Formats: sequence, C-alpha cells, structure tokens
Amino acid sequence: MAAYGISVGQRVAVIWDSSSPVEGLKNLVAKIQALVGPESRVSVENIDQLSHSAHAESSFDVVLSGMVPGSMTLHSAEVLAEIARILKPGGRVLLKEPVAAQIGNNSRIKTAARLPTALTLSGLVEVKELQKEPLTPEETQSVQEHLSYQGNDLLSVQMEGKKPNFEVGSSSQLKLSFAKKSASSGKPAVDPAAAKLWTLSANDMDDEGMDLLDSDELLDSEDLKKPDPSSLKAPSCKELGKKKACKNCTCGLAEDLEQEKRESLQPKSACGNCYLGDAFRCASCPYMGMPAFKPGEKILLAENNLHDA
Repeated sequence: MAAYGISVGQRVAVIWDSSSPVEGLKNLVAKIQALVGPESRVSVENIDQLSHSAHAESSFDVVLSGMVPGSMTLHSAEVLAEIARILKPGGRVLLKEPVAAQIGNNSRIKTAARLPTALTLSGLVEVKELQKEPLTPEETQSVQEHLSYQGNDLLSVQMEGKKPNFEVGSSSQLKLSFAKKSASSGKPAVDPAAAKLWTLSANDMDDEGMDLLDSDELLDSEDLKKPDPSSLKAPSCKELGKKKACKNCTCGLAEDLEQEKRESLQPKSACGNCYLGDAFRCASCPYMGMPAFKPGEKILLAENNLHDA
C-alpha cells in the first residue's frame, strides 16, 4: 500500500469493473480510507459508469483503476481521457491491465508497447511501467471468461502516469517587454583594413603599365550597320494568322476588321438595275431617289435610307 504514495487528506477514486471481486474491492477501499483519514472520502466508481459520473474537473489527487486484486480491467481511450479530466493538475493515476505479448485476434487487449502510448495520448505525462508479471492460472481463467481471450501469452502490467501541472484550456499572461532599443548614434564601425582594401588613390594607379582598351575596337562591322526598320517591327496579328484582334491592338488589324464590317452592312443590288436610275429600280430599292451612277462606283447610303429600305 505504501507503493501507492497516498497521504492524509488526499482525495482518491477507486475504479472497478465486473471482474473485480467484491471482497477485494471492500478491503482495498477500507485500507485507502485509513490512509487518507476520516476527513477525506474515497470515491468508488464503476468503469462503465465513469463517463456519466458527476465529478467535476480536477477532483482527485490519486486515481486507482484495476488495482483490486483479481481484476482484469481494460482501459479504453474514453476511460483514460475521463481519468485525466477528473485528476487534479499534478495528480497521479495508478492502473493495472492485462496485456498481450504480441498482437492477437482480440483487438480489445493492448500489447505491452501500446499501453504507455495510450496513457500518453490521453494527456498524461511521466508515464512509466512499475511492474510486469505473468498471470496466475486463476487470473488467466478470469481473462478467458470475461474477455473471451484464449491465448496463454498474457502479462499483468502496472503503470503510473501524472497529469500536467496545468488544467486543459487554462491560460496565463505572458510578460513581454516592448521597450525600444536606443538607436545607435553613429554609423557602424568599419574595419580599417577592409576600408584600405577598397580605397584607391592616384598613387595606387600605375597608368603607364596599364593597357587601356579602345571602346570602338569592341564593335565589329556587323554592329555598325544600321538595322532594317521592318526587322524592328513586331509581327502583326494578321501575320501571325489570328482572325481576331487583340484587346489593345496596335498593328491595324482592329481597324481592318471594323472597315470590313462597315462594308458588309452596305446593301447589294438584287436586280442589277440600281445604277440606271429610279425608272429602272424596284419599289424597295434603297437607292430610290438618288441619281444614276456608274457601275462599280462606290455609293454610301445614309443611315435613314437603310431604315426606310
């Protein structure tokens, strides 16, 4: 019992399940009650009803689960999360659970490697294994009856974990210093050796021993030729085979398309006598009232004449 680390005045919760012997549960609760003293109350909870209990967050200093002698308690992720919720910050949980040496057909039974991981994922820290031992024949028979497990490779593992020293969702004000740094009064110091390296004086230049290049010699005869203006002009949309002008067309294709559109709106003679005059024109001729004109002569009609026609 001393290994549980329970002291006077602490609040303790004991969790049991259907595999826990009644007499073993009563003896465990009586021993814990003697340790915590008459002023503290030991809470006893069934593992299947734990999530429906009315315990508030951070209620217990120590939680014992599966510690009743003869118990074969399995802890699901929901049970471990609820244990972490009702523990006080810094509180401890001690649990005992049968584990398999290797992964078997029963997915409810964890392996020895998965049990510490499950406690860590529930929010507990400083998870460690306290004891590992093979099951007795009586415990093996109890596992086969309650958990429907037929293997003989089960071990009993006792684990311990602690809740962090803060509550989930808690906040703390950070002390931040926004004091402005004093601006430097002068420019950063320059290494004299570096300054001397990049400083040239008239004495450093030996003009007589230095060969200077003539800039005209860098150009050949092809560079001196005047370029053809047509080669400098960008190809038009029409030359590129485009049938539609660009949005900001500057090559003249937009104007050509607009001119073709205006010409297509001009009416064409159906009878071929429009140019002879009104005596030879039909009643709906758009050229009615206009003087005769030569064949092939371009005649532009006003917009009102088109509407009348």
